[in-house]
Amino acid sequence: MAKKVILGMSGGVDSSVCAYLLLEQGYDVEGLFMRNWDSMLNNDFLGNEDISKDICPQEQDYLDALAVANQLNIKLHRIDFVKEYWENVFQYLIEEYKVGRTPNPDIFCNKYIKFKAFADYAFNQLNADYIAMGHYAKTINGYLYKAKDETKDQSYFLAQLSNEQLSKSLFPLANLRKDEVREIAAKLNLATASKKDSTGICFIGERRFTKFLENYIPAQPGNIIDIHNKKIVGKHNGAMYYTIGQRKGLNLGGYEKPYFVVGHDLKNKVIYVTNADHKEYLLSDKLIAINWNWLAKDYDKNNLTAKFRYRQNDIKCKIKILDNNAIEVIYADTEAVTPGQEVVIYDNDKVVGAAIIDQIFYQGQKKDYL
Repeated sequence: MAKKVILGMSGGVDSSVCAYLLLEQGYDVEGLFMRNWDSMLNNDFLGNEDISKDICPQEQDYLDALAVANQLNIKLHRIDFVKEYWENVFQYLIEEYKVGRTPNPDIFCNKYIKFKAFADYAFNQLNADYIAMGHYAKTINGYLYKAKDETKDQSYFLAQLSNEQLSKSLFPLANLRKDEVREIAAKLNLATASKKDSTGICFIGERRFTKFLENYIPAQPGNIIDIHNKKIVGKHNGAMYYTIGQRKGLNLGGYEKPYFVVGHDLKNKVIYVTNADHKEYLLSDKLIAINWNWLAKDYDKNNLTAKFRYRQNDIKCKIKILDNNAIEVIYADTEAVTPGQEVVIYDNDKVVGAAIIDQIFYQGQKKDYL
C-alpha cells in the first residue's frame, strides 16, 4: 500500500512541482493549504498595499493551489492557523523588534507552523505517513543537508527543526535546480508555471516594512547620530524599525558618503550610523548565540563554516559549546552580524546546528551599541 504524504501547497511553482514528483515516486498524495494571516483581524493596514484589492494575494494563492491540485487530480485540504501564527511567530517578531533585535520569522514559521501545527494536523487528522514541503533542502536519516541548488538552498531556515521532525519530512526538490523546476512546471502546463516566487514576510507577504511595524509598535522619534564623531546627522521615527547594516530609508541626503546603521540606543531613542570610512563599527569576529539546536554531533571540528544570514557565503569558524544551551562562534572579520538573527553551523553541506545570535564582539570588546 502506498505511503500517504500530505504536501504543503502554497500556490507557488515549487510546491506544485513537488506534488507531481511525489506522484511519480508512487506516493498517495494530498495537498494542504494553510491560511496563516488575516489582515483585518490582525490590524494590518499601514504599509499594506494589498488591503484594497478585490481578492487578497493569500486567496489567490489558494485558487492557484486548487487549480494545480485539480490538474494533477489530487485532493486539496484547507486549514487556518491564524491564531497559531500570531501566538508562536508574530508576537515573538514584535517583541524582538521592541528590544532592538532583528528576528527571522521564516525560521519560526518552519519550527512552529509548517513542521508543528501543519504536521500535527497532517499526522493526526489526515493520517499521513510523511509530510512534504517545497523547500530546497535535503534530509538523510533525520539529518539536514544543503540542497543541490545552493543559490536556492533553504537549510538555513530549517536548522531549528528537530531530527524527529526532519525524519518525517520529504523535500522533493533536494536534487533539482530552480530552472529545472520551472521546466517541469512548463512541460506539464501547470497553472503556476510562470508565477513569480513569493517575497516579503513569511505568510504575510510584501509590506512597506517600517510602516507595517507601526501597526504594532508606536513611533518613537529621535536622533540619528554619527557614532564616530557623535554629531547629530538626522532624525528617525523609531530606532527599533532599523536593522544593522541598513542603508536605505534613513533619509540622510546631502552627505558626501552614504550612511548605514551600526547600532541603536532604544532607551534614548538613538540610531547610530557611520559611513564607509569607519566600517570597523560594523565588524565583528566573535558571537555568543543561545537556544542551540544540535542536529549532527558527528562533524569535523576543523571544517566548520557559519552563515549569519540567508544568502551569505559560508565563513570558516570555530565553535565552543557553552553551558545553558549556548555556543561561542569565532570567525574572521565580518560585517553586520546582527542580534536576533540565526547562526547556522555547517560541516561541508551537513547542518551541524543553529542558534539565535545574542551578543557580538570585536577584537575582544562587546559591541554594546548593538
